[in-house]
Amino acid sequence: MKSFTSNLLRCCTYCLLLVCGCDSDPTPKPDTIGNTSQPTAAVSLNLFTEVTTEAGLDFRHYNGMTGELYFPELMGSGTVFFDYDNDGDLDIYLVQGSLLGPNTTLKDSTYPPKSEPRDQLYRNDFTLDADGKTTIKFINVTEQSGIRAFGYGMGVAVGDFNNDGYQDLYVTNWGENQLFQNNQDGTFTDVTKRAGVESPEWGTSTAFVDVNHDGWLDLYVCNYVTFGYDTHRPCYHSSGAVGYCGPQSETPVSDRLFINNQDGTFQDVSAQSGIARVSGPGLGVLCRDFNRDGWIDIYVANDAAANQLWINNQDGTFTDEALLRGCACNADGLVEGSMGVDAADIDGDGDDDLIMGHWAEETNTVFINLGDGNFEDQTKSFGLGIPSIGFTAFGTAWFDYDNDGWLDLFMANGATNFVEKQQRSGQEYPLQEANQLFRNKAGTRFEDMTEVAGTLCKGVEISRGTSFGDVDNDGDIDILVGNNTGPARLFLNNVGTENHWLGIQLTSQESTAPVVQCRIKIEQANQPVKWRVPRTDGSYLSANDARVIVGLADCNKSATITVYWHDGRVERWSDQSVNQYLTLRQQAGEEVTNAQ
Repeated sequence: MKSFTSNLLRCCTYCLLLVCGCDSDPTPKPDTIGNTSQPTAAVSLNLFTEVTTEAGLDFRHYNGMTGELYFPELMGSGTVFFDYDNDGDLDIYLVQGSLLGPNTTLKDSTYPPKSEPRDQLYRNDFTLDADGKTTIKFINVTEQSGIRAFGYGMGVAVGDFNNDGYQDLYVTNWGENQLFQNNQDGTFTDVTKRAGVESPEWGTSTAFVDVNHDGWLDLYVCNYVTFGYDTHRPCYHSSGAVGYCGPQSETPVSDRLFINNQDGTFQDVSAQSGIARVSGPGLGVLCRDFNRDGWIDIYVANDAAANQLWINNQDGTFTDEALLRGCACNADGLVEGSMGVDAADIDGDGDDDLIMGHWAEETNTVFINLGDGNFEDQTKSFGLGIPSIGFTAFGTAWFDYDNDGWLDLFMANGATNFVEKQQRSGQEYPLQEANQLFRNKAGTRFEDMTEVAGTLCKGVEISRGTSFGDVDNDGDIDILVGNNTGPARLFLNNVGTENHWLGIQLTSQESTAPVVQCRIKIEQANQPVKWRVPRTDGSYLSANDARVIVGLADCNKSATITVYWHDGRVERWSDQSVNQYLTLRQQAGEEVTNAQ
């Protein structure tokens, strides 16, 4: 409490101024799991392998730059893992930019595109033969899908807003956003105006979330700052060189909250909910029950401004308690350039902790949940301070890459200020940085695995949106990285299946679409309890696999799974075999009373 109080005081001042192992079991693991010994990540030289080209992904991001250094060209764009056709494998959606500047044509582009730039949808034609060999092949189905994304693309959310069992898309833009309804036949229809979710501001990260417990997904939209060609001006950095302006040069914009009317339309409740009372340059958003009261709260990562923790008051209103709860700014009382964000239980105590990616001259920040929805900056004690200096982190997630039961960390990096060394060497667009991978050492510290991560961290690009999910359905997490003015890259996990695992997807009674943001407890005999939350939100501008993969290390004993549903119902599924995917439907499990 002392450290929390001192942090609070520092933050207030600033704001005012501006394992126990599994029982011995001689039974070998199935051949599909691999080596019976636990992997030693430190000696592996290829934790991930890039398969972009052979998988059929040919997307390249276009940022529309013409030499004027317009602010939007720096920020995009998002990526998506989702199963739009309900065939059991993950498809991909990639958000595209467009031309910037008045009276310009594609010929004026600094890096002209090969064809008209547009968002792209790729269908996963995944196959598994009789010998267990998998083949991943993505087919570009954008044209036949009917998706016509017309804006300067930024972020994207996935969710079944009309409860028909199919996931829909909401795309944010610099300019009017778009809602694409899944027609259940491989096509989508733009229903933005009919639904009432135009939101014409500069939208960034966004999330579908049921904030009022009515079983219908509402929509939260982060907005960044005002920007227009008429107000654009050059900005100069400490070296005297001209560069991109930052968020301080523009006026921040308040976010929007839309409540689902259950008839295909939404109501904008930003003002009456309290969300519109605070304006901030929002770049990242995630939705969790941080204070464990059974209602979903909303955390917003703001760029060079205090972050927001919107506590759900259970009556349609929200209160920003980030300052009071210790997660508005860092331990030194300083606001930071927050971009990518994620929340998960990284220390095994059952509550959701926070990670935020920041600017190169700042550290990334770990906020540990103290158990009651209050937070403490423990970046240094977890060993993530010094390694993150010099990197600008966007896409991010806590995820268990080696399935040892502890959530690791990936940061997708790319600069926002021109890198002097790259400028001197003649680099055309000098913003490249390497990505980073950190291994969780039993919930106490993180070990930098960047040098042994394989192709995942070997390239030096301008990484932005990043998605996480099991694209080949083998029980471990793969990664999709979007690069500004570069190709999207798909990386397959090579080591996760050396350990045991469980895959879990939740569904409601009414719909076969995934249910997210519920708490899941996983128990095995003589093993630490594991807590997970299925989510599609988080990272940066992106959406993730709605399934949860739970790493079980070398323990192959059956598991008991307890689900804490949004409506307060608690259900248990006992004696579940490992190394498989499970679909758990609400009201199909054993009801649990007085659950903790």
